[in-house]
Amino acid sequence: MTRIDERARFDIIRYANSWEDADVLVDALRPAPGKRMLAIASAGDNAFALLAGGAEVVAADLSAAQLALVELKRAAIRQLDNDSVLGFLGVSEMRNRWGVYQSLNTTGEFDREVIERGIIHAGRFENYFRIFRKWVLPLVHSKRDVEKLLAEKSRDERQRFYDNEWNTWRWRAMFRVFFSRFVMGRTGRDPEFFRYVEGSVADRIFKRAEYAATVLAPHANPYMTFIFTGNYRNVLPRYLRELDAVRANLDKLTLVQGSIEDAATGTFDGFYLSDIFEYIDPAITRAIFERLRAHANPNARFAYWNLLVPRSGLGTPLEAEARALFARDNAFFYSAFVLEEHA
Repeated sequence: MTRIDERARFDIIRYANSWEDADVLVDALRPAPGKRMLAIASAGDNAFALLAGGAEVVAADLSAAQLALVELKRAAIRQLDNDSVLGFLGVSEMRNRWGVYQSLNTTGEFDREVIERGIIHAGRFENYFRIFRKWVLPLVHSKRDVEKLLAEKSRDERQRFYDNEWNTWRWRAMFRVFFSRFVMGRTGRDPEFFRYVEGSVADRIFKRAEYAATVLAPHANPYMTFIFTGNYRNVLPRYLRELDAVRANLDKLTLVQGSIEDAATGTFDGFYLSDIFEYIDPAITRAIFERLRAHANPNARFAYWNLLVPRSGLGTPLEAEARALFARDNAFFYSAFVLEEHA
């Protein structure tokens, strides 16, 4: 039983954005002044969203590269005005990002090309979607089709468009290949992240993508907008909508390099655990569960996602609430959202 950090690379920026819906997370964990949250750092976006609620946040990651990215975002939010933050990160246009970067008081070193492009475009996962947009999607759908997909429509109109114009045999065939275990593992995630997955990866993600295109509203979905256009446009994830509140609470954020269980010191009221149990051995997962429960306050909440591997058991399931939250989850590729409560 080897740890994931012994099997997968953690010396690169894998995620330049957090790919779980922060609106779902915040509603699940209910951050507030006086509460303390333990979080997976990832790209920092969802830790910032918890900060905006006023909670103290301890954010951990095995990757020094990911933590350097979070620290750079924190420095930008602290030292720049809101419009400049959006420009520096790469959400909007900005001249001389490199000069702005050099003026920031931050740790970590980044290549000029990464900074000039905008750091929200710097991750391996984001590059996977860039390949999709540039080389694969044009074989199936035009830019006009994409704009129609993302245009505001009623529920019935979305279903008709999807059935009659979007869901072609080319779309289905492309999806099965590009979102397969093989291609995702070598281009987007890491092959080791699929070690415990059984069955077809593409088929399960396809069903969730259909749900996002029809039941949910693509025009209001920041994650779908980014995937299909390469940016958020005017559909921002939560932390970028709440920059003033994030900025006011930045001193409540502590970054820890290491595992989530190693960062668990003291007690917490909420746990944001991303989808980390997806690719961890079941026996190690159970050990982590025990360690986290030992640091949970009464009625603390555990929130995490299952992509393709079912994992649960940290606390008492809050099944009805989890289902309601998952029904509006804009980060559509996950198969389940788990919300549990400590006794």
